[in-house]
Parts: sequence; structure tokens; C-alpha cells
Amino acid sequence: MLRDVVLVKSDPKPVHPPTTQQSDMTPPTTANGVARTQENHNAKGDYYKCDYRADTLSVFVIGASGDLAKKKTYPSLFALFAFHYLPEDFLIVGYARSAKSDDHFRDAIRPYLKHPHSELVDQFLSHCYYRHGSSYSDEQAIETMSKQIAIMEKSTQKTVNRLFYFAIPPVAFVPAAATLKKKAVGHTGWSRFIVEKPFGSDIKSFEKLNNDMSAVLEEQEMFRIDHYIGKEAVQNLLVMRFANTTFEPLWNNKYIDSVIISFKEDFGTKGRGGYFDKNGMIRDVVQNHIMQIVTMFAMEPPARPTGDYIRDEKVKVLQAIPAIRKDDCITGQYISDDERREPGYTEDEGVPDDSKTETGAAMVMYINNSRWEGVPFILRAGKALNESKSEIRVQFKKSPGSSLMFGAVDSEDGYGTGQEAVERNELVIRLKPDEAIYLKMNIKAPGLSGDPVVSELDLTYKSRFPDQFSKLPDAYTRLILQVLRGDAATFVRHDELREAWRIFTPLLHSIGRGEIEPIKYKAFSRGPKEWDELCAKHGFVYGGASYHWKTT
Repeated sequence: MLRDVVLVKSDPKPVHPPTTQQSDMTPPTTANGVARTQENHNAKGDYYKCDYRADTLSVFVIGASGDLAKKKTYPSLFALFAFHYLPEDFLIVGYARSAKSDDHFRDAIRPYLKHPHSELVDQFLSHCYYRHGSSYSDEQAIETMSKQIAIMEKSTQKTVNRLFYFAIPPVAFVPAAATLKKKAVGHTGWSRFIVEKPFGSDIKSFEKLNNDMSAVLEEQEMFRIDHYIGKEAVQNLLVMRFANTTFEPLWNNKYIDSVIISFKEDFGTKGRGGYFDKNGMIRDVVQNHIMQIVTMFAMEPPARPTGDYIRDEKVKVLQAIPAIRKDDCITGQYISDDERREPGYTEDEGVPDDSKTETGAAMVMYINNSRWEGVPFILRAGKALNESKSEIRVQFKKSPGSSLMFGAVDSEDGYGTGQEAVERNELVIRLKPDEAIYLKMNIKAPGLSGDPVVSELDLTYKSRFPDQFSKLPDAYTRLILQVLRGDAATFVRHDELREAWRIFTPLLHSIGRGEIEPIKYKAFSRGPKEWDELCAKHGFVYGGASYHWKTT
């Protein structure tokens, strides 16, 4: 029984993999190879704002038997353990409805914990326990679990912090939170709750969920997670924009002509069509993931890079965006490709034959403030497209005078044709895969020719930072660490969600009423041609087909 077990302490001696096979989870070391500890770190080192490491930590994973917990939550906690970001005294308790023993549960999650040293995995699993109840709000089961854990916590004679991770459906959020608040909170330290999306399906359902959750939990206790904010390249937006004087003078409507944010997947719904059909691509990706990118890209400089300083600026961006009209959106739905490598969307299990749910969409929005007024932000997202990638593509205005200087010369008057003779400068921020930042620019062609050609200034992460790139943490790992630190900057606040739903609810209701007919596109294509036409209509200029960016 859990109550009979003394709390296991993590081994302060790190286990290093051999130098010939570096692990993604190698414990951090100093320059001389000595394991880094809390004592030998400076205030701004790896353990900055990690005071919780001196306390006892109990993590409760609610919904521990589900895919999210097994594939993301536990691997992320294991990464923090391997990197010494968990306290010496910690335990992790999984709770779900299915009956399992501790050993059975450990065997179930072991395959998801990747590390070349099995003893480190064993050590982590020795901190993991499992309990079950009839529901996520079973008061008796949760109270018994909490009391058992409290016995173990008390033996450490330290301040006790508790983290609750909700890997459960939204319908279970409120009853689970109410029961946990009643039966599992009241120890000596902080209590924090990580809540997964979706946070409603439109503004009305969001308000209902938010009001019900707010009646149980304080805003500062809730950490609404959107894993896209935790991605390395998204996090880098803050530093890239505000730590470089190069970009800030150009980051406005005087120099930027358009911004395209793309999210592309090269696979379909793969048996999840019944679930996906209730949501669609706009709810699943655009309203949350892509809008997080929009706000991080477009916000004003925050006074501090933490907490509400950042979230306040993100909300201001959303408040300046009018609701999207149905005329500003083109939806699509994939059909099978000619070789039938991917069945059509309506062929997937659970999808009605006459479904009008969008598997892809392109839309334009405007941010009506002094920095961005007049600049189209074009959002594109889709499944079963020609490639998998996410990127921000910033196209700058035409270089003044370039048509005359570099254009074809008319033999009669000696003046240029008036057409664009050189390609537009573009700053491309690739979020995945192959994280990179590159600036497309015109240079002289090598050799005797004086013609301009397109090249790039290229920062490809895996080339510039080969050692660190192979060890980049998963987005969930980074976000859970931020919760432990108590920094809410990378989590979604209630007013931010409210504004995002305000922007998209009229459009979503139009789609729900069948007022927008999705355009069919073949799987593994670029999507409907109308998406490219929408970009061109709003000023995006396609460059020459001869240029292709290659990862280095």
C-alpha cells in the first residue's frame, strides 16, 4: 500500500550517458563536466526561479490512463526529472477510472520514457503510483488518495506543493476540480491546476465553462495550457523581436506588406474523423494555436518577460481584431488523392457523407491599431496537404525604385517596365520541422552578370546549435516547468480566450448553419487554388519558382 511506503528520494548523482550516444535528457553539467546542482547555479542559471526544488512536490495526473498522459505528461515529467528540475522529494500519482496496480501502471508508461540508461527510468518510476475511482469526482476515492499521499509528504518535514494535471475531457473539468479542491487541497504550500484545451466551442460555451471553473478555482491557480506556446521557435519570438534593434523599426505597417501564418499537415484524420467532425480545423488549430502565434508576433513590448506583462499585451492585440466575416474565409475539405493513398475525409469512420466540416481553411484578418492597421494577416491551416510544416512568412514592401534600377529597359524611352524586377524581402520563421529563421534577400549573381538573385541569411537551429538542437525539450516539458516556477506568461488567461472566441464565433456559427460550402481539394495537394487567390487578393506577391530554401 502507498501509505506503507517511505517517500523515495531522487539520487542526487546524475546518470550520464556515454559520450558516443548523447541523450535528449542528459543531466546538465558545468564546463568541467561536474553535475550542476542548485547550490552552484547563479541566479540566472538553469535553475532560475526554481525555489520549489527545496520543497516536497506531489503531482496528481488526473486521467493518467489516457493517451495524453502516457505520450506527453509522463514523458515531460521524466525529462524534468532527468534534468534535475524536480525536487529531491517528489512523487507522481496517476488517477483514473480503470483499476490497475502500481506495477501494472508503471509497465504501461515505461515504453514512453526514452533514455539509454534503464536505471534512470526505474528510478523515476519508483516515484510513480496509481489510484482509481468510479469517476473523476469520486470524493471517497480522491480523499483516500490524498490522505495516503499526505502521510508520505509529512515524512519529509518540508513545505508541500501540489500540482494537478487535467488530462481529461472538458466535461469533467468542473466536477474534478470541485472534488480536488474540497478533498485534496489544504497542505502547506501552493496548489496549481493545469487544464488542457479545448476551452469551449464558441463564446457562449466558453463563458459557461469559465464561470463554472472560476466558481471553484482562483484565476492564479489555473494554468490553461496550449502546447504551441511552448515550442522553441514560438518562445524565440519574444527574444528575437525585443532583444534586436534590427527588427523593431521594421515591425510595422510602414515596412511590412503582409503576414502569412501557415499550419500544414500531410495526413488526414486517420480514424479520428468522428471526433474531428464536431470541431473542424478552425476550432482545432486556428482559434488557439495560430492565434497564439498572432499575438506573440504582433504584440507591443511588455515591460517584463513574465506573467501578466505578456498576457496584457496579447489581449490588446486581440481586442483590435474585428470578428472574421464569412466572406473573408475560404474553407476546404480533402478528398482522396488519385492513388488513394489517403481516403477522402467523408470516408473516415464517423464522418457523415454530407459533412461540411472544414479540414482546411484560409482567412484574412486585420489588427486595427497604429502599428498594424492595413496589414493583412492571412491564416492558413489544413490536413492532408503536400507537406507538414508551420511557419510565419513576413513579406516586406517593394523596394523603392527597384523597378527602374533593375527592371527590363524599354528601348524607346530608357525607362523600366514598371513591373517588380526584384523579389520582395521575406523573413521566414519556421516553427516546425527544422526550426529556422531566414531572411530572403536580393544579392548580385556571382560572376560577370550584374543581375540580382535571391539568397538568404540563414539561421537553421540544427546547423547553428547542433548539440543543443538534439536536446530541445518538448513543449510540454517547458510548460510544466513554467507552472512549477509559478510563471503564467505562457498560459492562456480568461480574457484572452474570450476575445479569441469573439473573433471566431460568428464565422463558426455560419459554418455550423451550412452557409459556407467547403471547396474540395485532393489529398497531398497545396489545397484549393482559391487559398492562393485569397493571398494574392490581399497583396501577397509570389516569388520566382527558381528559389527554394534548403535546410543546411
